[in-house]
Amino acid sequence: MSEQDRVRWEERYRSRPTPDVTAIELPEVFAPYEDLFPSSGKALDLACGSGVVSVWLARRGLDVWGVDISETAIAQARELAVRAGVGERCRFDVFDLDSGLPAGPAVDVVVCHKFRDARLDQPIIERLTPGGWLAISALSIVGAGPGPYRVEPGELTSSFAQLEVIAAGEGGGEAWLVARNRGDLGSRQG
Repeated sequence: MSEQDRVRWEERYRSRPTPDVTAIELPEVFAPYEDLFPSSGKALDLACGSGVVSVWLARRGLDVWGVDISETAIAQARELAVRAGVGERCRFDVFDLDSGLPAGPAVDVVVCHKFRDARLDQPIIERLTPGGWLAISALSIVGAGPGPYRVEPGELTSSFAQLEVIAAGEGGGEAWLVARNRGDLGSRQG
């Protein structure tokens, strides 16, 4: 990530307080599918920001590793996890996803909310355990028009066609997908 982008994200998180424990929930696009998320296992939250989704997953029963480029966001995520009583289930690290996914074991859930780097698509698929879940969203040109970091219509569904797509949608400037590893893919990293 460029230094300019890193500074922009730092400033963004410094300008807002750590989320309140009452704000812990899945993003709206994933909320209708919350019952599909497992209640045990391991999760990886990419570009986790202040850790709201990570803490939701930990409260559900998963051990979660959240990564983000912002040191301030990671500090907020750690604080939120402790205040929510799941600090022991959460690990948060500063990590630049421009260098790929952080090395680690296969996981049962990968969440990536409003972050997109197509270079991570195959590594994400390979990181999922057989039967593992992916919940991903990104800014979209659908309902918003072209712009930086916006995906094209159908891009997420096409990019993750190797997975069993459970639900997907586009509109209002956001594209999202919930999918499951059919079992014949993934688990190649260790």
